[in-house]
Amino acid sequence: MNNELDPNKIKGLLNVISKKIGVPPEKLRSELEEGKFDTALSAMNKNDALRFKQAVNNPKIVEKMMSSPQAKALYEKLTGGKKM
Repeated sequence: MNNELDPNKIKGLLNVISKKIGVPPEKLRSELEEGKFDTALSAMNKNDALRFKQAVNNPKIVEKMMSSPQAKALYEKLTGGKKM
């Protein structure tokens, strides 16, 4: 299994998330790359923020979540039918 995430998928997800939380994708990306999650977490409810923090600390969880049919369907729905 390939452990690298597709840059196009990452860009698409950043665009979707940035629209949802009202933060420019460039700012969100730079903060996430620096390990700063305050902007992303501020838009989440407490339980989701806790799950996010746990997932970030375990890349295998992130890979598993991104590979799930539910994540793929959500991505396609949020991006207007674009495939991952």
